[in-house]
Amino acid sequence: MPKLKTHKGAKKRFHFTGTGKIMRVKQGKSHFRRRKSAKVKGLYDETIPVNKADIKRIKKVLPYQ
Repeated sequence: MPKLKTHKGAKKRFHFTGTGKIMRVKQGKSHFRRRKSAKVKGLYDETIPVNKADIKRIKKVLPYQ
């Protein structure tokens, strides 16, 4: 059985916690940054868990995580 390739774009966007959760960064942080307040930009810093409907698809492109 050949090795599976990791999707490099997904590798940069998602990371796994020690308990196995898949975390992602909120979208929209770098678009129109000048017009957003500092408070709003701070809300984009946190990482949030991936939706349960997308977990199977992400694990498929990140086989060795």
